[in-house]
Amino acid sequence: MATIASTVLAMYVVILQGQMPTIAGHLVSASLLGAPAALLMSKLIMPETESPVTRGLSIQPSYEREDNLIMAIINGANSGLKLLGGLVALLLAFLGLLALLDLLLGWSGGWLNRWLGWNFNWSLKTLLGYIFYPFTLVMGVPPPDALEIAKLVGERTVATEVVAYGHLSDLMSRGTLTDPRSAVIAAYALCGFAHVASLAVFIGGTGALAPTRLKDLSQIGARALLAATLACLMMGAVAGTFYTQGSVLLGR
Repeated sequence: MATIASTVLAMYVVILQGQMPTIAGHLVSASLLGAPAALLMSKLIMPETESPVTRGLSIQPSYEREDNLIMAIINGANSGLKLLGGLVALLLAFLGLLALLDLLLGWSGGWLNRWLGWNFNWSLKTLLGYIFYPFTLVMGVPPPDALEIAKLVGERTVATEVVAYGHLSDLMSRGTLTDPRSAVIAAYALCGFAHVASLAVFIGGTGALAPTRLKDLSQIGARALLAATLACLMMGAVAGTFYTQGSVLLGR
């Protein structure tokens, strides 16, 4: 969840290349940083304090050998159907609940705006943006751009990194960002599947293949999302540390 797949990296390059010609190098750098960052954050959030049960043991994989080709095809198709069904069902459930929560938040927020005379945009993206605001400052985003970048991180959490990268490209094309440093740091901080849809895929896909571990998956799912989000923010901080006069890691 703290990294991206090579199959979608090209799509992000297409989205941002017009505004950031060196985006491919940045995304490759972020992908390389993602693995150790995810390992570090996962160990901090769920430290391994006891000796592993399997330490020193030689684990032999066990699997059922099918009697014939037809049975192998049937069982493979059934397993694929279970996997697909689990993914689709949980994606619909998670994203549907998010949409409902966003709708209720907008309705109640609109009522508060009329009652108190405010003009606040009540949405999950906006609220998460304010939560991530101090983190963007710590990453090294200049204060004039910090809130916009924080909203992108919040948007990635609820609407996937594809939407967030698209809006980052829009901000750059309109000249909303005052410093190119902000765009570079955002490119690193958004480079990961740290969002609710990915959580649904993780639980639904793994749970369909190992239904006896659903309880364990549900217990660590939220913490996995938190660890992935913090890992992505750490990548942004690393990019902010090495960014000097237009250069950072693999690009200029």
